[in-house]
Formats: sequence, C-alpha cells, structure tokens
Amino acid sequence: MSAHTAPRALGARVGVDVGGTFTDLVLHDATRGITRTGKLLTTPDDPSRAIVDGIARILREAGLTPGDLHSIVHGTTLVTNTIIERTGARVGLLTTAGFRDALEIGREIRYDLYDLFLEPPPTLVPRHLRLEVPERISAQGEVLLALDETVLLAQGRALVADGAEAIAVAFLHSYREAAHERRAGELLAPLGLPVTLSSAVAPEIREYERTSTACANAYVQPRMQRYLRKLEADLRGTGFSGALYVMLSSGGIASLAEAMAFPIRLIESGPAAGAMAAAFIARQAGLDAVVSYDMGGTTARMWVVENGAPDHKHDFEAGRVRRFARGSGLPLKVSVVDMIEIGAGGGSIARVEPGSGLMKVGPRSAGARPGPVCYGQGGTEPTVTDADLLLGRLDPGHFLGGEMALDQGLVQRAVEGGVAASLGMGVAETALGISRIVDETMAAATRMHLAEKGRDPRRYTLIAFGGAGPVHACNLARLLKMGRVMVPLGAGVASALGFLVAPPATDAVRSLVGRLERLDYPAINALYAAMRAQCDALLLEAGAVAGEIAYRAVAEMRHVGQGFEIPVPLPGLELSPADQPAIRAAFFDAYRARFGRTVEDAPIEALTWRLAASAPPIEISLRREPSGAPATRGHRAVHFEGVGEVQAAVLDRYALPAGSRFLGPALVEERESTCVVPPGAECHIDEHLNLVITLG
Repeated sequence: MSAHTAPRALGARVGVDVGGTFTDLVLHDATRGITRTGKLLTTPDDPSRAIVDGIARILREAGLTPGDLHSIVHGTTLVTNTIIERTGARVGLLTTAGFRDALEIGREIRYDLYDLFLEPPPTLVPRHLRLEVPERISAQGEVLLALDETVLLAQGRALVADGAEAIAVAFLHSYREAAHERRAGELLAPLGLPVTLSSAVAPEIREYERTSTACANAYVQPRMQRYLRKLEADLRGTGFSGALYVMLSSGGIASLAEAMAFPIRLIESGPAAGAMAAAFIARQAGLDAVVSYDMGGTTARMWVVENGAPDHKHDFEAGRVRRFARGSGLPLKVSVVDMIEIGAGGGSIARVEPGSGLMKVGPRSAGARPGPVCYGQGGTEPTVTDADLLLGRLDPGHFLGGEMALDQGLVQRAVEGGVAASLGMGVAETALGISRIVDETMAAATRMHLAEKGRDPRRYTLIAFGGAGPVHACNLARLLKMGRVMVPLGAGVASALGFLVAPPATDAVRSLVGRLERLDYPAINALYAAMRAQCDALLLEAGAVAGEIAYRAVAEMRHVGQGFEIPVPLPGLELSPADQPAIRAAFFDAYRARFGRTVEDAPIEALTWRLAASAPPIEISLRREPSGAPATRGHRAVHFEGVGEVQAAVLDRYALPAGSRFLGPALVEERESTCVVPPGAECHIDEHLNLVITLG
C-alpha cells in the first residue's frame, strides 16, 4: 500500500498512549468493523516493552496478526521527562561571538520580584560548553561578518573533546538569513554528533527563546533517537511491516524521520492526543464549548475545545522551577495544544505534612511501580485510587475487567495506621478527605486556566476520560458549577483514541518585521510559498494525500512599542495591499478579544508569519452493539460528598444501548474505568454511546 494513502481509508490501526502508570491502546479496523481497547501497566525501565506486549495482546483479542496492521500511532512523555529529570545528552552550543551567555541572561527579568532567594531556571548547557564563533548577520539578513569556518571547526572539535554528545548552533538573526547556520551544519556533520540548527527548529525572532529551543532539541535528541529506533526494531521483530507515526505536541501526527530530527516538537506528545480525542467527541456530539478533562494515574490535564478544535499556543515552558510561575522554566518556541497539567492522578500519594499537620495529595505519584497500595506490589503510601476503593467507587474484583484484583484490606490497614492515625480521623473520613483535596486541586487549576482566557466554566460541558477521570468528573463539575458531564465509551483509554482520529498535521513559521502600512508583500508571499512546500513534504511523508491538505495562515502582530504579539488570522496565503483593511480589522478583533479594548490610532506591526497545514479530519465510528447481558449488576454502598453512604446501582456500560435513561446514584462500569454518578443526576446514553449526565 502506498505510503501516501490517506489514513482514514486504511484498515487496522493502533493508537498507543504511554502514561506514568498505564499504557493504553485502541485498535480500530474500519474494513473489518473491529474495535478493541486495552490497558496494562507501564514498564518504566523500558516503555517499549509494554507497547509491544500490549499490541500483541490486543491483536490476539481481535483475531489479527502484526502483518494485518497498516499503522501504529504513538505518543510519549519521554521528551518532557528527560528535561524535567535532567537526564538528556551533554550538549555543546556554538553561537555568535559576544552572545555566549544569552541562555543565562534570558529576558533579564525575575519571575518573582520579591523572593530574595530566587532559584533561576537551570540552563541545559553549562558555560564551558558554550563556545563563540566569529560571524554576524544583520536583522535585515545582510552579512556583516563572514563565518570563520576555521574557528567553527576548531570549536566543534573542542566540544567533542570535552565530551559533548550533541551540538546546537544558534547564530544571531539566523531566523532572517540562515546561510551561516546551514554552512555550520555541513562542516560539523563529519564529527558524527547530532547537530541542531536554531533556524531549522525555531526560525523566529528573539534569540534567547530560539537558542533555548535549539539547545533543548539537542539535549533530548540522542535519547529520543535511541528510543524510537529500538521501538521500531522491536515492532518489526514481531512481524509488523506497516508505518509507525508519532504524535506532535500540536495534535498532528508525523513520521519517525521528523520526530527524530525535531524531538522537541514531541514535548507534549502524549497529552496532545487527549485534546484530539476530546475534539473528536465534541464534534460528533455537536458540542461547541467543551472543557475536556483527562485524569490518569500520574497527572490530570484540562483543555478548552471550542468549535471542534482545541486551543493552541506557540510557546511553552518546560521544567518550571515553580509549577505556576511563568518565567521559571525553559522557554521553547514549539506549537502545543494549550492546556493545564497538574500532579493529580489516581496514583497521587496522600501524606500528612510534618509541622503543619495538614494532609496533602500529590504531586508525587506511586506510578506503575510500586503503584497504589491496593495493587499489592509493595506500595505502602495511600493514593487517590486507594481512597476511591475505600469509598466504594471501585469494585475490587472488577478492576481492569477483573484481570487485576485490588486488596481492600491492605489499603484499610495502610490508611488506618498511617494518614488516618496522624490526623486522628476515621478511615472513611480520611478517604473522603483525600478525594476532596484532589477534586479541589483540579477545580482550582481549571478555574485559573479558564479565567486566564476570560471564560466562564458554567458555559461549558465537561468531557471526562482517563482511568480516574469518570470517577471524579461529577464532583469536579459541581465545584466548577458546570451542569453537564459527558463520558465517552472507552473513557479509560480515550487518549489512545486521539492518536487514531488525529490527521497528519504540521506547521511552519518565519519572522519578517514590518509596519502594516509598509509590508513587503512579495517577500511575505515568498515566505508562505516556502512554508507551504515544507509542510507539504512533511505531510506527504506522514501519509497525507496531495490536494487534500488544508492551510491556515496567521500573523503575530502588535502595536509598535508593545513587548509581545497576538495571533491574527490572515485572509489567505497570497497577500496584497488590497488585503490591508481586512488584516487591520482582524487585528482589532483579536486585540479586543484579548484585552477588551482597542487602540485605533497606534501604528501596527507584524513580526512573525505562521502556516498550519493538515490533512482532512479522520472520522471513525466506535459504535458497538450492546452485549445483551443484564444492565444492572447489583448495588454497592458508596460514600458521596455531602450525602454520606448510600446504595448505588452498579451498571454494565457495555449493556446500555443508545437511548437508555436512569437516575443516580449509580456506578457505570467498563473495563478500563468507572463513572460515579451522584444522587439526583439524570443520565442518558446518546446516539454515539456517550454517557451524558445532567447534574441537579
């Protein structure tokens, strides 16, 4: 089959999401009408082992072989973990003479003005590995000082001798003219190390952010290349002969070649899949204002999805010293799905803080090993999952469809002799406190995320997924004053579904500064022609079809003298002076939406030009016939916030057909997750088999 065949026309495909606790899988074969889901514990020492084992198992369940697979789409947290844990390569930086310390000078601001003991974000490249090269290009792209190739080679060899494992090259104004960087790449290639050019990974104005992005790409590249090559080899060893794709942080999918060349674009690879799944579910259900919420074993993530697409941004901070302090991390110029992520998952550990005597939950997680106490794998500190088990929300004999028994007695003893004893509280009261703390933490983070965007949570529907998401969704919605919750079928592995519905997509960027009334339209059109050719080449390699690619052009603009820009949609890829009124009007619309006012008489300038390109959306159907089993499995005692212990009906999700209606309290169980429905809530199954909950 041609590598350029559109993914939506293909047969068997598998999406794989590797999380901190579980590895989730979804298999969909449109030609055979087969859909299967899977979840197994992640193997932290070698994530590829769980991927290979999970794919082999899900294929057996579907009656398929590795040779039947057309493609596998994968997302990973390896890039972000490498930066957070500082386990990347030893990087050397070659930069323009006089700019050796740009990484440490940064923006010359403090992220906390009043902290006398402020900890700065640590740089990825120590000073002795940052070397200077004589060369200079002006902001207009003119060569002021030719590249000294002799010094460049000498400095490159010095970095190799000093143990560098990768090299980043970031010359001043290379975003405007990249000739010196390209020549440096040619000269350094024989040294045998991966070389990252800032003009290739982030061709944008602002040397600090561009240099930081290039260094981060070089920092993670050797490890990511080893991982992807091993994963591909392991999969080929099973008989898989199809294509292996990787999810980008922007929500598109890319080829292995692009992922290995620019691994920094995968920094939010795994989380982006959840946003794409939420966008797909929202489009199917006809919802245009959604907050999607994914709570897994280690973290909880929230996105805003409007008009069928998640919000995006083109800058990101990795490895923050303080989680919510802007400026305390490494700035990266990469396209990412705009979200908030917090350390609140099923594996988040509850503890009593010494001194204060207050209980805290997270961000430390029990992970896959040893995992929560109830897993019986050596965990001794109670987690959110343990608390949910004690509250009756989880069935100890039906976890993962009965494959993994949970030890409730072990949890009872761990809580009773630990956190509960320290607090002088009962076990049930302590478990409810753990649940309350994690719910309030998630609600506070979501409120802040929406407030920064000027949005009211009451206008939105909450779409919940992840292994722990449906357990806590209704209480989170109550805290946010949201009236409706939607839980898709297969919610426990919905992020893996995101890999299958995400089309090949990429973006490109160039910087060219100009006043609106004096724009160089031929130069701008030339930039867009080059960006379009770049995007087309990447998308065709990733499986898109020529002629079906859609484009969206955006300019980053500001009033002259302002520090930062806002994105402004453009009327097309070929611009002319006749488009100036439309561009001006679009700028004022975007400015008003961001700041609530406009400044009509201040001059406007554009700095950066962006192009987003994508194949058509992939639409798949996950409908399945009801199992035919009785919908009600029985009743179980469950503790609800503000209500106490009540008997809740236990329902089999796979036995509920479209049109089913029932009232809470209820526990709706499927293999990978359980949805907890509070008393008084009205529920129905819609035509797409989503569980829709209207809260009283």
